[in-house]
Amino acid sequence: MFKFNQTHQKTDCVFQRSVKYLLVIHGLFFYISSNYHIFKKVFDRFLEFSVQQLVGGTVIFENLNNKTMTQIKEGMKAPLFSGKNQNGEIISLEDFKGKKVVLYFYPKDNTSGCTAEACNLNDNYGDFQVNGFEVIGVSPDGEASHKKFVDKFGLQFNLIADTEQAILKAYGVWGEKSMYGKTYMGVNRTTFIINEEGIIDRILRKVDTKKHSEQIFKELNL
Repeated sequence: MFKFNQTHQKTDCVFQRSVKYLLVIHGLFFYISSNYHIFKKVFDRFLEFSVQQLVGGTVIFENLNNKTMTQIKEGMKAPLFSGKNQNGEIISLEDFKGKKVVLYFYPKDNTSGCTAEACNLNDNYGDFQVNGFEVIGVSPDGEASHKKFVDKFGLQFNLIADTEQAILKAYGVWGEKSMYGKTYMGVNRTTFIINEEGIIDRILRKVDTKKHSEQIFKELNL
């Protein structure tokens, strides 16, 4: 009889604890559900910080779990990103919300084609600003390389250092290339025109480096 009561009491204790745990879990679930937007914002910030540490200062907020390059098309929402410019400052696409953006990807600082493209955009930078555009360049070069490039040619716009190719892959411009019979991974020179709502209006894949500004203005009927 004593053993039965002892077993019965233990069962009651286990049952009571289980009920308490269930009530706590239910309470937490209700609280999180009621404050979903707050928790989501905190989690997003935590995720942003964590990824930033992993990719050396460059953050991609979309397609974080997608290891393959994104196939970007006109009419799609432009992938949000953040990265360091030539001065070590964090530049985000969201910084230009409400403005139009010329986002151009190029292979390497101080090469002939990339220099011609950058200088052409720089010579017409005033016209871009008059028409409500900001210009942002992205390449796999580091901050120091960008700084030298900017200083050498007096470039007036931001160049983002994407040494981990995170932004390049998010926009689908990092891929296999060939030269003299050899294949290698590199940047496919491409320019994206992003409107005030963050939508990609135009994608220019056949870039005329010496007359790229004129090419953009013609494409947009400006």
